Amino acid sequence: MTDQAINPADDHLDIQDVQRRIKAIFIGSIGNLVEWYDFYAYTAFALYFAPAFFPNSDPVVQQLNAAVLFAATFLMRPLGGWLFGFIADRYGRRLSLTLSVVCMCFGSLIIAVTPTYATIGIAAPAILALARIIEGLSLGGEYGASATYLTEVADPKHRGFYSSFQYVTLIGGQLTAIMVLLLLQKVFLTPEQLKDWGWRIPFVIGALLAIFAAVMRRNLHETEAFEEAKKLTKPTGSIRGLLKYPRELLLVVGLTAGGTAAFYTFTTYMQTFVKLSVGLTEDQTTLVIFGSLIFATLLQPIYGGLSDRIGRKPLLIFFGLAGTLATVPILTTLKDVKSPFAAFLLICGAWIFVAGYTSINAVVKAELFPTNVRALGVGLPYAITVSLFGGTAPAVALYFKTLGHEDWFYYYLSGMIFLSLIIYATMRDTKHASVMHRHE
Repeated sequence: MTDQAINPADDHLDIQDVQRRIKAIFIGSIGNLVEWYDFYAYTAFALYFAPAFFPNSDPVVQQLNAAVLFAATFLMRPLGGWLFGFIADRYGRRLSLTLSVVCMCFGSLIIAVTPTYATIGIAAPAILALARIIEGLSLGGEYGASATYLTEVADPKHRGFYSSFQYVTLIGGQLTAIMVLLLLQKVFLTPEQLKDWGWRIPFVIGALLAIFAAVMRRNLHETEAFEEAKKLTKPTGSIRGLLKYPRELLLVVGLTAGGTAAFYTFTTYMQTFVKLSVGLTEDQTTLVIFGSLIFATLLQPIYGGLSDRIGRKPLLIFFGLAGTLATVPILTTLKDVKSPFAAFLLICGAWIFVAGYTSINAVVKAELFPTNVRALGVGLPYAITVSLFGGTAPAVALYFKTLGHEDWFYYYLSGMIFLSLIIYATMRDTKHASVMHRHE
């Protein structure tokens, strides 16, 4: 929906229009949750299925585990950002979103049915790597397409609120994976059963959910912005077209770098940090992370709605300032606490400022680009930046830890956030300078 579509005569509440928007946002968001559930299920259950694919007796397989699978998860994301961004800008947001979740379905299904190393040898980890390549490709494409769809389908007055549900469902995918893990661990299966065959269950669930999400997405209506753009100009979604907006591309990289490093620190790496550095038990770690992610989820729509009132820029600057000043004290204090509740409060404290980025980063990027290159402009530079600074955050932290200087990572993260703060302070507020109405 374009900014030009609103006029004073439309101030009355159109119930059917609201219902249509909410339905579209719900379906788009649920697909996002399924994609991230599938992605995080791999991390959540790796402890159980790793011995089936990576026996310590084979050094070649160990190298495959260390190198290829890391590359598969993050280095494929820029390719996915380009491919699905191209599809979304040329053929429509709905097609891109549907193909993306189908792609994730295949990745999960492959993991669920692949024989173990004991059965087919080195082919087992090779097939697993292929599955992760497919999942990385899918995930790289999901962000740009879903961010574009959610912002275009929302009405301009509530765009920040509605688009914040991208991170509600993104974090929700991680929460769902943890819940499935806890249910299988504590209720349904023994540790031996999980290692023998139970680890396949979450991937079967993921594949079935992805099929369900794909069917739902097939019935999504295309956004009015894309339909209007088709009438005015031939859709391209090309890299050449995207390069006409170098300033916007650099803005996406700059505003993402610090935010994605913070996000992966307080989600993916925090589980390792709380367990290894703080010294909590596995059960305590799971509860602390689970609780903090619920808190983070609740913050997203609150901050998104706030951005619709005061603008995007104040929230980004809040994240940049608070993140620069508070990251080192929070992580330093967290390392020394012994209480799970204290750890929970500190991580929640970090989320109070991290949510200033996560809740609105999608809408800010979408508001930078005209319709004909929006999905590609949002997805590709974001995927590249995440691969460079987000996915590597846990590795950088662990590297400093092996050097005996874990605190160096605290300053590294603080510095990354400060660099993004410079961008936030100098960029325009996209709420007031949006180009969502432009279709060239």
